[in-house]
Amino acid sequence: MTEYENEQGQTETHVVALSGGKDSTALALRLRELYPDRDFVWFCTPTGDELPAMLAHWEYLEGVLGPITRVTNRTLDDWIDDFDALPNWRQRWCTRLLKIEPCLAYLAKLPNPVLYVGLRADEEERKGIYSENVRTVFPLREWGWGLQEVRGYLAEKGVKIPKRTDCARCYGQRLSEWYELWRDHRDLYEDAERQEAKVGNTFRSPGRDSWPASLEDLRAEFESGRKPRGVRDQVDMFDDGAACRVCRI
Repeated sequence: MTEYENEQGQTETHVVALSGGKDSTALALRLRELYPDRDFVWFCTPTGDELPAMLAHWEYLEGVLGPITRVTNRTLDDWIDDFDALPNWRQRWCTRLLKIEPCLAYLAKLPNPVLYVGLRADEEERKGIYSENVRTVFPLREWGWGLQEVRGYLAEKGVKIPKRTDCARCYGQRLSEWYELWRDHRDLYEDAERQEAKVGNTFRSPGRDSWPASLEDLRAEFESGRKPRGVRDQVDMFDDGAACRVCRI
């Protein structure tokens, strides 16, 4: 891997974006192996809507890497209250306000940041976050690591990734995942249901499938014994992780 040196002789801040998914996890662990003496800054951008398994995974990584900076000033609930609206496929403001803007604001405060991003060699269509004051690098691509290499590395290290790394109330989740949320995290499902009633809108897009759009009506279907396809036995299981379907930059 290339050593990133500032040509002007300025001190650089080596910053690693750590979503907690399989790619960023593999990137962070491998960087720590290759450069044990480098003073990396690890950071994530929590939304306040993570599932327990995701929070536990960040805690595990802190035990291996050291402190992870939580870059956030507002939660998903805060923005919903401000807008009196829910994010959905027609109003995709959550990624920008909860991920991109906090990330760029944080990087702007650091001296000469070099941002390490876990985009793989087999996903060239993804560009990542760019700013004229930030040097962005993609070590996984430099190493030629695609999905197979990432999975192989994590398996070799015995590292498990949460099955869901997205928000609990993500509008992009599958119907089966709403069922799993209702079954396994009833409090989070009920919070989402209350927000729909308060705002008068739905996380799910009407007409997306043959099921009701509102979570209240959806719950009635679940309680009646109706079960969507693809439901897993345990939502908090760990494996090689699924990619977030919305916050893909």
